[in-house]
Amino acid sequence: MTENIIYTKLKTAYNDLVKKIDFKPELAITLGSGLGKLADVVDVEQEISYSDIEGFPVSTAPGHKGRFVFTHIHGIPTVIMQGRVHRYEGYSASDTVIPTRLMGMMGAKTLIVTNAAGGVNKNFSIGDLMIIRDHLTQFVESPLMGPNVKELGTRFPDMTEVYNKEYSDTIEKLAKQKGISVQNGVYCQFSGPAYETPAEVRMASILGVDAVGMSTAIEAMAAKHMGMKVCGISLITNLATGISEVELSEQEVIEAGENASKYFIDLVLDFIKTLK
Repeated sequence: MTENIIYTKLKTAYNDLVKKIDFKPELAITLGSGLGKLADVVDVEQEISYSDIEGFPVSTAPGHKGRFVFTHIHGIPTVIMQGRVHRYEGYSASDTVIPTRLMGMMGAKTLIVTNAAGGVNKNFSIGDLMIIRDHLTQFVESPLMGPNVKELGTRFPDMTEVYNKEYSDTIEKLAKQKGISVQNGVYCQFSGPAYETPAEVRMASILGVDAVGMSTAIEAMAAKHMGMKVCGISLITNLATGISEVELSEQEVIEAGENASKYFIDLVLDFIKTLK
């Protein structure tokens, strides 16, 4: 029987990476637009650019460095994805989650996903952090489409609790202790790269969505498929189209991320301390 092409591509990247990097992470972190400074404040033990990994999709989005950083945070071996790959860059959904699956194959059991998102909930403000409690992925291709990779997970994985409740509750408690404006909500991934229309934002609101973006949900789905524990944080960098009275721009998103970097980094580092 012909081997699953998705798994073949994944193994090619994995085999190339482990020849170049001697590190076994327990924790994986994916950093979204404007949030990459977390990887700049840790002691970098090893690093590798995505472009140096055979068969690996390369990030082209503004504000994304496109590298894996390997470090220890509070003694926990950690791999940080500084810059992610997006579906809108022309990659299939299964290629888009290669980095997530690769971090899991290397040994990571927990994944922290972060992103910059547009606020749909009118009670949200720019600069708020939203703990992702659930998501909608029906507007993008599933990364689990096609032949199942049984080495990674079951054909029909349960998605009752994609985002670990215990971890999410801990993040919320820590944020409130620090005086950080924190929300809870449902995140919806759209395909991008165009920002959503006012009609699409109204639709999302009707469906119970609190924030929208162009990443994250299918990565969380792939991680859950592999049995990883997932928690997610969105930084509300702008109010979504139709709610905001100004045109949206990528620079606005990057600047909001930079402004939030200090309290975002403090929160993530404090949460990691609870994982010891």
